[in-house]
Amino acid sequence: MITVLIVVSSLLIILSALPFIQNQHWVFRVAEFIKLQLLILQIIVFTVTLFYVRKHQWLWYLQITQLGLIGYHIYLLMRYTKFWKTTKYPTTNNVSDKIKIISCNIYQFNKEYHRFIQLIRQEQPDIFLTMESNKNWEQAMRVLEKDYPNYEKVTLENTYGMHFYTKLKVNRIQTHYFVAEDLPSIEAELKTRDGHKFIFFGVHPPPPSPTEEDNSKERDGDLLSVAKKVRDYRLPVVVTGDFNNVAWAKSSVLFKKTSRLIDARIGRGILSTFHADYWFFRVPLDLLFHSPEVFIDKLFIYPSIGSDHFPIGCTFHIDMKSDQQEEEVKHLEKGEMKEVDEMIADGKEEESDNR
Repeated sequence: MITVLIVVSSLLIILSALPFIQNQHWVFRVAEFIKLQLLILQIIVFTVTLFYVRKHQWLWYLQITQLGLIGYHIYLLMRYTKFWKTTKYPTTNNVSDKIKIISCNIYQFNKEYHRFIQLIRQEQPDIFLTMESNKNWEQAMRVLEKDYPNYEKVTLENTYGMHFYTKLKVNRIQTHYFVAEDLPSIEAELKTRDGHKFIFFGVHPPPPSPTEEDNSKERDGDLLSVAKKVRDYRLPVVVTGDFNNVAWAKSSVLFKKTSRLIDARIGRGILSTFHADYWFFRVPLDLLFHSPEVFIDKLFIYPSIGSDHFPIGCTFHIDMKSDQQEEEVKHLEKGEMKEVDEMIADGKEEESDNR
C-alpha cells in the first residue's frame, strides 16, 4: 500500500508541476486541462496517506508538497465557483435588450443533424456559431436560413470548418486566418434591434495533444492575434468558441490581459463542455470573453446534441455608459506584450503535419 501511495502521490505532483514549465509541447500543456480532476485525486490521496505517516514519517515530504499544490489548485479554481462575486447588469435606460448566443463544436463526424437543428429552433438564439462544420453540416443547416438570413460560411473538411448565423443586422463580416490558411476565425460587427452595436468573434484554434498538434504554438498564436486585434476596439466585444484551452492556463491569462476582456465563467461555474461521453474527464474548452460594457445574464450548457462537446449558451445585455466592470479588466505587465508578439510569431511559423 505504501508503494502505491508513493507512486500515485509522485505522479500527481509531477502532473501538477508540469504546467509551471513554460514549454509549449503538449506534454507540458495537457496537465493544465485537468486541474479539477487533479485536485479531487490529490485530496483523496492526501487523506488516505495521513493514516500512514506515523509509521513512515518521511511521507510528510510528499504530503507537504501535495498540500501546497492542493492549495494552489483551490486558489486557481475558486474564482470559477458561484461563491465568487460577479457584477449584475444595470437596470437603466441605457441597457440593450437581451441577446442570446449559442456556440457549439458539433463534431464533424456527428450525423445527428436534427438534434442541433431542434436545439436552435427551440432556443431561438440571436446568434449561433458552429465549429467543425463541413459540407454535410452546411447542407443540413440550410433549413435554418429562413430564420437566420445573415451568415458567414467557412466550409472545410479538416475539422476546422466554421459557420456563423444571426438574426441581427450585420454591418460587416469577415473571416480571418491569423496563423494558417486552414484555421479560420469569424469577425462580425452586429447591430441589435434597439440600436446597440457590438463585435462578435468566433474562434477555434487547434489543441496541443498527442493525436493532433505537437505543441500549442498555433493555438496560442491564433488566440493572441484575436486578442491584439480587439484590444483597442471602441465597440463592445464578445469572443467565444472552442478555445481548446482552459481559462486558468497562462496563454488564456495573456489573452485576457491583451484583449482587455473579462472571463464570463468567473463566478458562474467551471461549466465543462468536453468530453460529453466521459464525465470524469470533462474540461471547460468552450470559453467566452467579453468587454466591460457587456453584462452577462446567464451562462449555461445545453444537453448533448451527439457531439463530443456540449453546446454552450449565453444571454447578455450591453450598456455603453456603465463602468461597473472596469475593475475586472486585467492589464499586461512589463515585458508581457513582447512575449505575446513572440508567441504570435511562433504560431505563424509553425507548420502542422495533421491537417
